[in-house]
Amino acid sequence: MVTDWVSRSETLTLRVRNFVDGRWRPVGGDAQIEKYGPRDGRLLCRFGVGAKPEIEEAVSVARRAFEDGRWSNLPMQRRKDVLHNFARLVEQQREELALLECLDVGKPISDVLSVDLPTTAAIIKASAEWADKLCGKVYAVDQANLSYQVRRPIGVVAGIIGWNFPIMLAASKIGPVLASGNCLVLKPSELTSFTAARIAELAVEAGVPAGVFNVVHGDAEMGAALAYHRDVDLLTFTGSTRTGKKLLIAAGRSNMKRLVLECGGKAPNIVFDDCPNLDDVVDGIVTSAFWNQGQVCSASSRLLVHESIKDELMDRLLRKVSTLKVGDPLHAQTKFGAVVSREHRQKVLSYIETGETEGARRVYHSSAPVPCEGGYYVAQTIFDNVLPGQRIAQEEIFGPVLSVLSFRNEEEAVAIANATVYGLSATIWTKDLGRAHRMTLGVKAGWIVVNATARPMGGPGEGVLSVGGHKESGLGVEGGIDGLESYTTSTAVQLFV
Repeated sequence: MVTDWVSRSETLTLRVRNFVDGRWRPVGGDAQIEKYGPRDGRLLCRFGVGAKPEIEEAVSVARRAFEDGRWSNLPMQRRKDVLHNFARLVEQQREELALLECLDVGKPISDVLSVDLPTTAAIIKASAEWADKLCGKVYAVDQANLSYQVRRPIGVVAGIIGWNFPIMLAASKIGPVLASGNCLVLKPSELTSFTAARIAELAVEAGVPAGVFNVVHGDAEMGAALAYHRDVDLLTFTGSTRTGKKLLIAAGRSNMKRLVLECGGKAPNIVFDDCPNLDDVVDGIVTSAFWNQGQVCSASSRLLVHESIKDELMDRLLRKVSTLKVGDPLHAQTKFGAVVSREHRQKVLSYIETGETEGARRVYHSSAPVPCEGGYYVAQTIFDNVLPGQRIAQEEIFGPVLSVLSFRNEEEAVAIANATVYGLSATIWTKDLGRAHRMTLGVKAGWIVVNATARPMGGPGEGVLSVGGHKESGLGVEGGIDGLESYTTSTAVQLFV
């Protein structure tokens, strides 16, 4: 039976509330935030901008929960069982959460159901499985002394997450923070506030003690209050490089809290003349550049093509992208939806204007009508003859805009790939193993994929790889055992007997 998501959405009563100490709380503040739906531009709800006493209460609750050991002192197996139960509840409530996410972000409901929700549950499960694999070290031992190193939870963690994958990004903080025994205060973006507190409620239902996982909503001032709070031991953030730099300042001006920052990107997709089947390459290019309407920090928004195959690849690329139609996010068949807000739509359109002004050639931009009047839709746009120094090749647009550049050899490809302030991810297409090895050593990125199809198979599951940005793309790593260690503190012990 096909679900009528439009009808289901019309029966929802949408509201945004804090979830602190296991209880729902209203969002305060002297002003209100108006949340408009990306799908059709209609007003979905209003909620407060937040008030600093709410941050004080949430951090105090988390501190009290950490100090009394209600979570950190539980046997490791018990914490793992609770997290697995939490993941099961997320899976059971997948339709409710998917609908909220779709209305919030404007992404296709089919993507949320097939990618976002399964990934959310997988990250929580993976974090649970890593929890008992944080190993200490024992050094040289003799009869008079024992020297060893132990890892333990760092304490109260604040999480600030972006708006492009709200529930997945929340999981990327919740999973490792809770698995390592810490307590969490999570602040989602004010643009996408529907799912965070609901999954906090599910966490308590799963067995996470009240006060261990708290959610507060509000504007950027609420995020700043968390960043400057002297009783927060670590701040983990996913969002723009500009905001990440502000958080570095906040950490230094407050208590030197530890930071895990995943920031912006301008990923190169590098295609050599000995690449695999061109149709597979084109599928990968379209997926990487336009998935989630291009609102992905690791989106390959720069396409670097060897000059000898550029014409043929461009012909196939233009044919492929023309089949990707903008649709109603609530229709199950839609593969390309809306961008998150009216303001973000205008930002992306301004970059398209900039590309033309700077002399790049716009070779594709759909003129198809929008599926829902009033919605925030931007069609896929491709620029050719882009120069490495132009703004559309340098700045993170965070929208469905692809810049195409050509190169002649490996050295030039590496130089172009590295010619931005970012270093988050990269994709390389070649059948030459030696070339692949040289390129992965030359390209400055924290995550490099070689020969990625649109639907890669095999490899580790979600939350297993440890990934961190280079240059201005971030600080620290997330995922895997290294990511879990980020939320612990190390103590060296010398025991004389």
